[in-house]
Amino acid sequence: MNSINLTDHFLIAMPAMDDPYFSKSLIYIAEHNDQGALGIIVNRPINMNLATLFEKIDVPFESVASTNMANLPVFFGGPVQTDRGFVLHRPVGEWQSTLAVNQDVGLTSSRDVLQAVARQGQPHEIVVTIGYSGWGAGQLEHELAQNAWLTVPADPHILFDLTYEERLPSAMEILGIDFTHLAEHAGHA
Repeated sequence: MNSINLTDHFLIAMPAMDDPYFSKSLIYIAEHNDQGALGIIVNRPINMNLATLFEKIDVPFESVASTNMANLPVFFGGPVQTDRGFVLHRPVGEWQSTLAVNQDVGLTSSRDVLQAVARQGQPHEIVVTIGYSGWGAGQLEHELAQNAWLTVPADPHILFDLTYEERLPSAMEILGIDFTHLAEHAGHA
């Protein structure tokens, strides 16, 4: 398979995806190279909001701007490192442990970004997950060849402005596809 780079793309799980971690998932790919891929599921909230998470990690909200974010959902980002938090955010900023996905979007795994959210409500555009999704070298390419995923360039509007329920259908609309009309099985011509 030709080398592809799906960094800053969405992966859309096909209807036949029977893996309970990924069924009906929309994944934002933060990094994809010859060593594998890393992404986070952005449409599967867990039974936790930012207020609960911040209480668990002893990071108190300190401003009105930050308390307005208290009800934001926390998402299941994937089955890897489910004991760690990851924050997808815009702008990239300067944090201790950030992967700059592009000029505007970063994925941070250090606590300092959460402390800034609690203090100032910034960065304001965030998606917080527990865990991430990962693929080894060639694994994602193999899954794509097996028709497990659709791909489309990511749209920050979908990530940061829409509710989690709207994200998957909106990503599908970029492709001109209604998710309810996708067949369970795909083939190659």
